Amino acid sequence: MKWKKDPYFDSLDQIHKSIILKPIISLKNLIAQNPNGCIPISDVSKRGIQLEVPMKVARFLRLYPSIFEEFIGPKHNLPWFRLTPEADEIDREEKRVCEECREDLRDRLKRLILMSEKKILPLKIVQGMQWYLGFPDDFVRNPDANLDESFRFVEMEDGLRGLAVESSEKVLSVVQRNAMKRGVYFGAPMEAVEFPLFPSKGLRLRRKIVGWLEEFQKLPYVSPYEDFSHLDPDSDVSEKRVVGLLHELLSLFVEHSAERKKLLCLKKHMGMPQKVHKAFERHPHMFYLSLRNKTCTAILKEAYCDESAIGRHPLSGVRMKYIDLMRESARILKNRRVKNRFVDRLDSHTEIEDGKEIAECSYLSDRGVQN
Repeated sequence: MKWKKDPYFDSLDQIHKSIILKPIISLKNLIAQNPNGCIPISDVSKRGIQLEVPMKVARFLRLYPSIFEEFIGPKHNLPWFRLTPEADEIDREEKRVCEECREDLRDRLKRLILMSEKKILPLKIVQGMQWYLGFPDDFVRNPDANLDESFRFVEMEDGLRGLAVESSEKVLSVVQRNAMKRGVYFGAPMEAVEFPLFPSKGLRLRRKIVGWLEEFQKLPYVSPYEDFSHLDPDSDVSEKRVVGLLHELLSLFVEHSAERKKLLCLKKHMGMPQKVHKAFERHPHMFYLSLRNKTCTAILKEAYCDESAIGRHPLSGVRMKYIDLMRESARILKNRRVKNRFVDRLDSHTEIEDGKEIAECSYLSDRGVQN
């Protein structure tokens, strides 16, 4: 299916600035966690790869003067960094939201694990999904405060430490809950549920594909929380289950989007096919693939085309405030460049005038000697 650019989804800053916001938040957390509220550059200068900083850490920090304030430290004239008052205020709000919405965050983690085939995920995968789920850095590392009795840590077959969930409750996906509200789903097994579709402007499917999609919508819907071992992996019903799983997965995330390659680590544990990335391409009315920032980002259209269908993540507003500071930083740096160019031109003009005065003085001096 031919990909078509959609300017609306390519313009969503909350999605496309998220890639850079992640290392900003990581650095912000290191500063905020320090008892003095500030750190020398030497504390983080060698941790760029670990923090996913795309350049030298000092240069990166200086790109965001609305978030990080630089000053000369007490020893050896090293640069130190602290949070600006604005960033510090948002950091406190972020901590407050995480505290107030701990149950919501816990439920998102529970749903992520319950979508796995064995209701277990390796801890390294859970930690890799933390940014998308909106968890604080210590969410899983502090189980007594953040997890309930349904979670347990286990040793997995390949020697990895995992996190498992035990739950006998029937869990409904967001597709099922919304279909129930519309009165078109009644909870029967293998009941057909149609996915909400949101065609991009100018995107036209061939007649053959339109016919296939109409039949696809009439197929039974298998929830990502249900057993799927009886399904033929090459069937359209199995594909519908995978599409539903991707829909549910993105609905849990802060921006309802993710770098497509970051989702591939879930294939083995969630029963997704080898070419699961093709599901995004085959269903352009549900997902949009943005190629902005030289990466492929999968976006759940429903979250942005029908705000009542999928609730906002508690941390989405906080992240937008950080993004506003990123924009403000760009304005500050632009003004500095303009000011520096003006000063350079002024200095250049002064040098020319000084040169003229020196030449005139020299000329008059020479005339005086001759006379």
